[in-house]
Amino acid sequence: MSSNNEQSITLPTGKTIKVNTGLFINNEFVDSIDGKRFETINPATEKVITTVAEALSNDVDKAIDVATETYVKVWSKVSGYDRGRLINKLADLMERDIDELAAIESLDNGKPFLLTKAVDIQLSIKTYRYYAGFADKINGELFQTESDKFDFTQREPYGVIGAIIPWNFPIMMQAMKLAPILACGNTVVLKTSEFTPLSALKVAALIKEAGFPKGVVNILSGYGPTAGAAMASHMKLRKITFTGSVPVGKSILKASAESNLKKVTLELGGKSPNIIFADSDIDEAVKWAHMGIYFSSGQVCVAGSRIYVQDSVYDEFLEKFKKRTEGTKVGDPFKEDTFQGPQVSQIQYDKIMSFIEAGKKEGATLLIGGEREGEEGYYIKPTIFTDTNEKMSIMQEEIFGPVAAISKFSTVEEVIEKAHLTRYGLAAAVFTKDITRALKISKELNAGTVWVNCYGLYEPNVPFGGYRESGIGREGGESSLNEYTQVKSVQVHLGKFMF
Repeated sequence: MSSNNEQSITLPTGKTIKVNTGLFINNEFVDSIDGKRFETINPATEKVITTVAEALSNDVDKAIDVATETYVKVWSKVSGYDRGRLINKLADLMERDIDELAAIESLDNGKPFLLTKAVDIQLSIKTYRYYAGFADKINGELFQTESDKFDFTQREPYGVIGAIIPWNFPIMMQAMKLAPILACGNTVVLKTSEFTPLSALKVAALIKEAGFPKGVVNILSGYGPTAGAAMASHMKLRKITFTGSVPVGKSILKASAESNLKKVTLELGGKSPNIIFADSDIDEAVKWAHMGIYFSSGQVCVAGSRIYVQDSVYDEFLEKFKKRTEGTKVGDPFKEDTFQGPQVSQIQYDKIMSFIEAGKKEGATLLIGGEREGEEGYYIKPTIFTDTNEKMSIMQEEIFGPVAAISKFSTVEEVIEKAHLTRYGLAAAVFTKDITRALKISKELNAGTVWVNCYGLYEPNVPFGGYRESGIGREGGESSLNEYTQVKSVQVHLGKFMF
């Protein structure tokens, strides 16, 4: 049944924007089969923004059936050139509506508007354009074997891919999934987080406007234990990609194995070490370390939450880092000087505060922060712990909030050993003026990304993913083409039977 409930949403600025809150299936916004809806909350005010249709397993079935039929009858026959043209058209429309997209994202997630516009939306557009260029350049290989043989490979789409994205970078995660999936010739059913469904629905309207055929992209709002679980175990999906927590990633891997052994790409959590040597530019290291942990309210999978500072410059670094952190502007995402907005939800707020309490009980020194900011909204003051050790929960677990834990080290060997004392391996950083040391340590660190004299930079043409329990596979760059295609070998014998 078509949904007629296009919602008008008023922003704190007074401007009104419209978002259709149905499920996006077959290029139409429709009600869920059972008619269920759920609320989405403004984390800055704790008030309801609107309600959206809630997908259950029967809605997942419907979307996958539509995507399957579209793949077989339509999308598999569309050329790479035309796929690229459509993806670029979507990027054009996102550029046209960049202010509206950033406003929706800020309202639903709590990210500062100006940073969202400059970072999240711009990088999303850049990602779509990058993969649009690959759409007609996905090639196989030719092999020299015997003189009477002709052997080659071709890269083929899986068909229908399931994608599940998190709440911390909704529009960017949508782009990181959709762009390579579509460029490779697949159709897709994408589930958003129940905390941040709105920006994906706005992009869905642009997908339709861009001219994508019906059923190529289907977007569902729903919960992990219902809609997400149905996707992970669905027999018609041959591939699923997920970004989120380690426990949920493991459950998806298990469900995939127990259903139809669907291929899986997982980008999971991290507890990333940020290593600062005495010979580094301390002022620059302070700026990057601050960005690395407090950007997006600390709700970043690669957040540099473990800061290791060489003992001879520890006091200098700590004094400067504390001063910069105390100057962090926490508040209304729509104010120009805001750097840190609220946490995304009450659940996330409570989780972060429980880790802060655990840090204090386990003997770490709470230098600053550790408490609520203001009386309304899920705001937490930027927090610094010192006197930490690797056995503490704040040094082991992914807090996903504005909480930095700072430790001293003396030698290279010591800090590398400490850096590896978690189950994660998503990212790390090294600050030093000695490029030989930087390259040597980069090689030794068990991390999918290592930044040198910077932190948290992202480019769509660079592979991204984790070691150890931080995930399986890579997103970004040409590596994503491998995640969303399968290789077929074709061997042609030109002579007569040889046996």
